[in-house]
Amino acid sequence: MTHRCESTCAPDASAETVVPHSLGLTRKTPTLQATAQSLVVSVLDLVATRAGEPVGSAIARSVELARRVEQLGYRRYWVAEHHAIQGMACSAPPVLIGHIAAATKTIRVGSGGVMLPNHAPLVVAEQFGTLEAIYPGRIDLGLGRAPGGDFQTMHALRHGLGQDGDDFPSLIEELRTYLGPERPGQVVKAVPGQNSNVPITVLGSSGFSAQLAATLGLPFAFAAHLAPENLHSAAQVYREGFRPSHELRKPYLFVAVQVIAAETDAAARRLFTTPQQRFLRVIRGEPAELLPPVDSMERLWHDAEREAVENRLRAAIVGSDATVQAGLERLASNTRAAEVIVLTETYEHSDRIDSYRRVARIAARILAPTGEAYAG
Repeated sequence: MTHRCESTCAPDASAETVVPHSLGLTRKTPTLQATAQSLVVSVLDLVATRAGEPVGSAIARSVELARRVEQLGYRRYWVAEHHAIQGMACSAPPVLIGHIAAATKTIRVGSGGVMLPNHAPLVVAEQFGTLEAIYPGRIDLGLGRAPGGDFQTMHALRHGLGQDGDDFPSLIEELRTYLGPERPGQVVKAVPGQNSNVPITVLGSSGFSAQLAATLGLPFAFAAHLAPENLHSAAQVYREGFRPSHELRKPYLFVAVQVIAAETDAAARRLFTTPQQRFLRVIRGEPAELLPPVDSMERLWHDAEREAVENRLRAAIVGSDATVQAGLERLASNTRAAEVIVLTETYEHSDRIDSYRRVARIAARILAPTGEAYAG
């Protein structure tokens, strides 16, 4: 695969767009002009649903968000893969990717990620090869090894495949065979998919995935929103073990992190109670739907639950523009992340749009690590 060097640029700063009235918003969002040296930011979307609402409403919000962040200069829009979790409508990434790509024009759209042991590599190659044929140069394929659900759901997904997380490296190699140039004597081919060279990124939250990405010479995306305790060690493993490849000459590290930016620290912290409540419900085995923010979490959890939620979300960057800028600068400096994948979950869509607008403006003021180049 050949990767081109891209800069992060938005449309003219004087342009304005208006969200459709169907989503209940009227705020105008100015676009931003970033420099080639600015910190690259992208979006991770879990397609969160509210209690009792149709799934189509959550998907419509995702489409609208993708259009907005495209205008704001975000580089890519990734959707996750989760199964049988009430509150997350992201069980079919290829379908969502096609829908979002059709509604946008330039932003890269991809998976954050496809949980490869859940699928036959040939099917994944055909799906993403088809997407690449429809939207050339705009499709990303992030790959993870977690099930994206509980054990029973994993068994249902992998029934007959005989795959588990331990065979993740061999599954990636098989998938690369289907996406790359046809090899001498190759019998099974992905049509479409063969020679599509869809860019692959290894996703993970541990040293195992970091070492695999380094060995293969592929970009690595660390899920700091899930396992913040492993961030720095995994980043070090990836950089120290990286082997240049045909795809990538130098390490390229993504870091996915929760971010909420608002007018004040207090306003952002209140909005943050929505993802806090969501993780609390996950811990309790309850539906993980979005709930409205609250003034205080103290009456909602006991000490052990509070500790568990705070540990899981301790990498989150929450606050005013100044607080978020300091947090992003610290994250980029400490990890040398070339790209930050921003996950923002608020109950009101208008708050989510506003946060992404603020983050785009903040990122344009932050200098990215030097020496990184990746066209995916």
